[in-house]
This record gives sequence, structure tokens and C-alpha cells, in this order.
Amino acid sequence: MAEPKEDAQVAPAPAAAAEEPRIARFDRLRKAGDRVPTRWFAAIGTGLFLAATAAFGGLMDATADPIPQIDPDDTHTNGQLRLSAERAVLFDEFPETGVTVKPGERVVAVVVEVENVWTEALPTSRGFTVSDALRLDALPDTAPGGVARYDDGTLTPWLQPGVPVTVVVAWAVPARRFEDADEIALRFYDETLQTGELITYGQSWEAPVLAATVRVPLRDSDATEATE
Repeated sequence: MAEPKEDAQVAPAPAAAAEEPRIARFDRLRKAGDRVPTRWFAAIGTGLFLAATAAFGGLMDATADPIPQIDPDDTHTNGQLRLSAERAVLFDEFPETGVTVKPGERVVAVVVEVENVWTEALPTSRGFTVSDALRLDALPDTAPGGVARYDDGTLTPWLQPGVPVTVVVAWAVPARRFEDADEIALRFYDETLQTGELITYGQSWEAPVLAATVRVPLRDSDATEATE
């Protein structure tokens, strides 16, 4: 009679193994936020004003009037969205947000509270909603490389009317561009609802114009991991 074999160690399923890095990066994003008081820098940059801004991706020139600067726990609202940016974290990579880095690049991931205040569902894919409404002040010509839900990592989620959701908006940036910064400046843009009447029909949000700026805390994920 053959002796019973010892139980073999079962390797994790490929799907489970692939899930671990995704969970780890989102966890580090959450832990970085736990270490930053929301009004940690409330008195910083009160004299920041922006004049006209160059067009990017169809952006219209801003007015010469000073652009309002808001605090990270303040909300910017227009006819399409209600937005507030909370914090930003630097990562070596964050493919779960849809961003692919090249050699010499890192990822800036910004946590944003967003609500669709319009009457119809809206996408968050490139060229829509938060992808048009948010830019890094230091790289105004660079659109976000990806958007994902903060809670479950769903890529390019749709925004349902009247349902607030937290998303992560991410950019690939030069690796050394923000490494010594303790905060980061963001730009909010407003779009105008256009109605097609001749060649095209339907409605769309277009022509983003700079409407407000905000400065949020920036942490390096490597530093966050080292303090755990």
C-alpha cells in the first residue's frame, strides 16, 4: 500500500498573483492620503494668479482676469461636473490607471472627487469629463493618461448623474520633474455644452476654458512605503 503523499504547495493562480500589485499600489495611494492633513498647506500660495494660458488640445484662451485659487477641500462646480482634488502621489509605475511609462518617466496619480451634475451619463475616457477638466499646471499641454475608480480600480468608469465617485487621474511625467516637490498645482477647466444642428446632431461638452487652480499635497510612494 502506497504511503500518502504530502500535500504539495499550491502556487497562487495567475489572476490572484496579478491582482497583488494592483492592490498594493491602490493601498499605498490610500496610506499616503492618511498621512496628509487636508489643510496642511492652507496658507501656502495665496498670491498665485494666472493670466492668459496657451491653448492645448482645443483649449480656448483664458480671460485676463485672475483665476480663482481654491483649497483642496473646496469644490469647483460647473454645468457638467462637481470636482475637488484631494492629494497626489508619485509612483514608479501605475498601469492599473491605464498609464504606461517609458524609460525616464514616473506616474503622478491625483485623487479626485467627481460628480456628474448633468442629466445624462458621461464617460471618463480620453477627451471627456475629468480627462478634459483637469491638467497639471507644470505640464498644461499633457492630458491625463488614464482614469480609474479609487475603490475598485475600474478603468475609465462612466459617471452617472447625481452619483459622487472618487477617481484616480494619472499622468506619465518626467521622472525628476516632481521628486522634490511637497505639493503640486492643478488646473480645472470648464466646458460649454454644444448642440449640433446642421451636419451633426446631439449634444457634447467642448471648448475647455481655465476656470480655477488648486494646490494639493504630493507624496512619493517610495517614501510612504519606507515609513510603513
